[in-house]
Amino acid sequence: MALSIKSDLFHTNKLLFARTERSISSMKRAESNNLAVISPVKIGLKALHVARALRQRKIDEVERRERRGKFGIYGGTFVPETLMSCLAKLEADFNFVLHDAEFQAELAIALRDYVGRETPLYFAERLTNYYKNENGEGPDIYLKREDLNHCGAHKMNNAIAQAMIAKHMGRQRVVAATGAGQHGIATAAACAKLSLDCTVFMGSEDKEKQASNVFLIKLLGAQVTKVEGSFKDASSEAIRQWVNDLEVSYYLTGTVVGPHPCPSMVREFQSIIGRETRRQAMERWGGRPDVVVACIGSGSNALGIFHEFVGDEGVRLVGVEAAGFGLDSGRHAATLAAGHVGVYHGAMSYLLQDQEGQVLGAHSVGVGLQYPGVGPELSFLKDTGRAEFHTVTNEEALNAYQLLSRLEGIIPAMEAAHALAYLQKLCPTLPDSTKVVVNCSGRGDKDAPLFFQHRPTLNA
Repeated sequence: MALSIKSDLFHTNKLLFARTERSISSMKRAESNNLAVISPVKIGLKALHVARALRQRKIDEVERRERRGKFGIYGGTFVPETLMSCLAKLEADFNFVLHDAEFQAELAIALRDYVGRETPLYFAERLTNYYKNENGEGPDIYLKREDLNHCGAHKMNNAIAQAMIAKHMGRQRVVAATGAGQHGIATAAACAKLSLDCTVFMGSEDKEKQASNVFLIKLLGAQVTKVEGSFKDASSEAIRQWVNDLEVSYYLTGTVVGPHPCPSMVREFQSIIGRETRRQAMERWGGRPDVVVACIGSGSNALGIFHEFVGDEGVRLVGVEAAGFGLDSGRHAATLAAGHVGVYHGAMSYLLQDQEGQVLGAHSVGVGLQYPGVGPELSFLKDTGRAEFHTVTNEEALNAYQLLSRLEGIIPAMEAAHALAYLQKLCPTLPDSTKVVVNCSGRGDKDAPLFFQHRPTLNA
């Protein structure tokens, strides 16, 4: 059953099914009415000013809700009173460092000199040519190369920033949970740099699949603690450990889930991906991307690149979830495609659960996508229609993993391969020279053994 520190909340999940359907419909109507694009030709200049004022009022309202940790009906702080003061302090420190010139200067240096930012916006010429039609037409495909960050993934953007906050708060020990191991490595590295003790919790299933990353976490000086199960179970145990040692420990989350302010913090520190992408696109072709594509697990890499463009209605935001063995198989991680609204790990969002509100296990060949929930902000973007979400299967992701490796000499993380796999369906629908940016969120050397398990003939 869903783990919360307030267990009675999870008995409400079944009741939320019907109740939130009405709320979602109402929200969609409100968003449509208030955020509609109004033509100045039709309504005149005065009416245009009114429309802009209404739009700005709606934006201000959304920002106020976000400051309270709410994205529409999603998010919130579903935790016991004993945690409220700790989360309030965390939010206060987060808000302080956001506006503290000294902290921001230190973070900018760390991102440049330690993480290795900015990362390139790479034109994938051979991949582009591969998807051209018989007339030689098709979109131009660019990769945002987060795989080139220190430790090989986007996770370091957030890990170094939050480790600095932990240091600022006087914490001596950091606890974290990891699935594919990329967040574990990033957290262990950041803690080594800042002289913080580090314990990384990892599900037994994931620990076996990502053995090379376990070695690296240990090499960096962190303790790896095995938890029976998968990433969701490791997350639960990390939260328990944090709750038992609030005065000394800091829970360094790498996902945009959990109680407020955790989702907003991770989104904020990952949003550098989108800011760089906007600037680089302007330099490369003098405009914005037409389509931005990212894989969806819990959502940190997707929101990292989406957030900058949420206000640009001409930019399509495409999230790709893991369909595993297919949505009908019951073995997938497609929370937005097949989930229902519920409460898990301290926040309300879409969640894979049965009719009794019991949390279901998630499955994907991309270990980092195996989480039964998704971030509240992504849940909100789904309901408002601002972002669209699709799925690809294990087989499609494996094919994309091989394709990029062979065409571009770039080995993507199996998680990012899900985003790349969707190009097979997306590209034939796009006009010639459409600018598509795919967030290559991590490198895939960690996934090579897993790939050859599924493709043994290629290892003969």
